[in-house]
Amino acid sequence: MGRSLVARLALPLLLVLPGCATAQGKAAGASVTTSTQSPGAAGDTASLRAELDRIAEAHHGVVGYSIRDLDTGAELSRRGDETFPTASLIKVPILVTLYDLVEQGKISLDDPLTVLAIDKVPGSGVMQFLHDGILVTVHDAAWLMSTESDNTATNLLLDRIVIRRVWEKMESLGLQHTKVHSKTFLRISSVAMDSSRKYGLGVATPNEMVRLFSLMAEGKAVSPSADSAMLYILEHNSDNTLLQRYLDGVRAAHKTGAVDAARTECSLFYLRTRVVACVFTKENQDRRWILDSEPQVTMARMGAAIARAFGLPDSASVAEPGVAGSPGS
Repeated sequence: MGRSLVARLALPLLLVLPGCATAQGKAAGASVTTSTQSPGAAGDTASLRAELDRIAEAHHGVVGYSIRDLDTGAELSRRGDETFPTASLIKVPILVTLYDLVEQGKISLDDPLTVLAIDKVPGSGVMQFLHDGILVTVHDAAWLMSTESDNTATNLLLDRIVIRRVWEKMESLGLQHTKVHSKTFLRISSVAMDSSRKYGLGVATPNEMVRLFSLMAEGKAVSPSADSAMLYILEHNSDNTLLQRYLDGVRAAHKTGAVDAARTECSLFYLRTRVVACVFTKENQDRRWILDSEPQVTMARMGAAIARAFGLPDSASVAEPGVAGSPGS
């Protein structure tokens, strides 16, 4: 019954979750640009760096980013090795650790999970609203954690995985600073209380998260089949209000995170080349939970700049208010 649960939830989720905000980003008066760049012209990293740095410097808070073109090897970053709160972006390392345990035969995606009243936590996700005692599968929980950022689903998986295993898996991939601290809304479960107080749910650097997404794209995070399965899930993320906001027709496997003072997103963009882009913000002065808060708009503008710089695929477009054109168009 596990996968059927996700299917039954899909339609109402599409109606109520943040992905619907994409249309708001393409409001009347927005300038729509389409790419005419040839693949060889994609990726003007010097111009892109200048544009991203202008956006970052104007932001009232701290912005870090890391970008890697997987096909050409081009890289650029700002505060790439600095640690940032991840918010729900840390759910990607949890997903990778889960699939690693599945690959080892220690967990099955079809294993049942019982959702009890004590398991339910607030915040994002729908599992908190399901009736007590409902059975879901590990796959259901992984899907909801990754596509709807479901906090209850995340906690159910962490109960099965064990938090320290996420640390061990990330360290095995060379990601020494990427840590989940606790279950969501349960700081008492933290395995690193001082770091929890400083960073919240998790911590990472822009460069490390780019490396993790790059490994998945290359089939080296767990295995080619497992990595493909995870990227498929991440392509169905419903939150398109940050890096994706001004993009139309651009395929991406991505995950966002949001708390009062931080916004984060990592995305594998399928542009003229495959581009991994991670943008982190922290210490944001504007802490409003509205679509047009400064952190939201900052990240949306950065997503548009990245897509224009590396070349939009055929039929894709960027609709960014106040921008008359894009590089090479």
